Parts: sequence; structure tokens; C-alpha cells
Amino acid sequence: MSSQPNAETAVRKRPVIAIDGPAGAGKSTLAAHLARRFGFLNLETGAMYRALALKAIECDFCFDEESPLVELAGRTKIRLEPQLEGNRVLLDGVDVSRRIRDTDVTSAASRISVHPLLRAWMVAQQRVLGRQGGVVMEGRDIGTAVFPDAEVKIFLDAAPEVRGSRRFRQATPVPAPVTEEAVLREMQERDERDRNRAESPLKPAADAVVLDSTALTLDEVLTRAEEIVRSHVERRVP
Repeated sequence: MSSQPNAETAVRKRPVIAIDGPAGAGKSTLAAHLARRFGFLNLETGAMYRALALKAIECDFCFDEESPLVELAGRTKIRLEPQLEGNRVLLDGVDVSRRIRDTDVTSAASRISVHPLLRAWMVAQQRVLGRQGGVVMEGRDIGTAVFPDAEVKIFLDAAPEVRGSRRFRQATPVPAPVTEEAVLREMQERDERDRNRAESPLKPAADAVVLDSTALTLDEVLTRAEEIVRSHVERRVP
């Protein structure tokens, strides 16, 4: 299920569980569940992109100009504090956990994430967070770019219509009504950017287990993922 170990993998005493997939597939819910179930830390890397996107919004930066965004990242402190209910996200010391879920931040995060140098900066931060192992790390390219040597890789997917409906139900209320059709359209545009960007496009790692949740209940998804992780954890026990 995992690539050949490198020197850093060899010193990890606990595994890295990588969960990748498109928006609305249920990665955050699955990662939080697995972290609680196996006593690991839950690190939501997408929250890091959202936090930087929020700062870019507040500083009135253009999302399509890479160099200023990389410079902005260099003077930004993003901290994830795993909680039972999910990560607490601190941006330069300020709790932005709720704000980064708003639709304007979601859209901005997708746009800034296409920049190669910015992704390289993020990957470096994420590797530091997870290098000791014992983490469930979810995002778009954990198993392919951040931790290609992760011991467990799951690519969680679902049909676009199903993901759009889920995201619509989860959307934070905004002053102007947002239709389910608009949410689906925005998600399809985001899928297009994620899958076709030059740097770390969204795709399953060659050794990932693809878990399609389109026709599965939440309990079925969680049970299947637990089985995948448990099979590895049990193999590691002396």
C-alpha cells in the first residue's frame, strides 16, 4: 500500500495516514474519525491554504500573481491545533477556524493553490507537521507530493452531484442566497483547476486505496476506512 521506505520513514515510529480527494468527498469527516479511532493527530492541510487565502483577501492581494503570494506566505504564521471536533486554525495568532469555511475563502484557496512555488512552501510546512508520524493528514496531494511514502493512502471520491449536494447542505449562510446549482458549478470549476494544475494535480497515488462514497452511507465509509488502517496497524505490531 505504500512506497518503498526512505530514511525518514525508517525513523517514524507511527504511521502517516494520507487521505486525498476532491472537495465535498468527506475527507474532513473521515480524517477526524480515524484520528479519534486510532489516537492520531488530525492535520487538515486544506485549512492552511484557506488561512493564507484569507490573509490574501484581507490584504487585497491578487490571487493570480504568484510572487506576492509567496512573499506573503513567508511572513505568515499558520498554526493547526487538533481538537476533538476538528482543527482550531490560528492565522498570525488569531482564531479563524470559522471564517475560513466561508465561500469566498474557499474559492480563493482553490485559486492560490495552483501556484507551484506556493505549493512547495506549503508542502515543506506540512512535512514538518507530520514527520514524526501518528497523524491523519488530509488534502489534495498528501499521498502523491507531501508524503509519497505514507504507510496508508486513501483516495476518497464521490460523484460530483453527490459532493455538490453535500457541500450545499454544509454551506455557511451568507447574505445573498446560494443555490445548489451554483455550489455544484463552483465545485466543478474547482475540480477542473485541481485536476489540471501543473504542480501536484489531484489524482490517486499509484498505491492508494480508492474509496468511492457515492453509494455508501457514512457508517459504511468509516467502517471500510477503519479496516484499511487497521490492517496496516496490525501488521506493524511486533
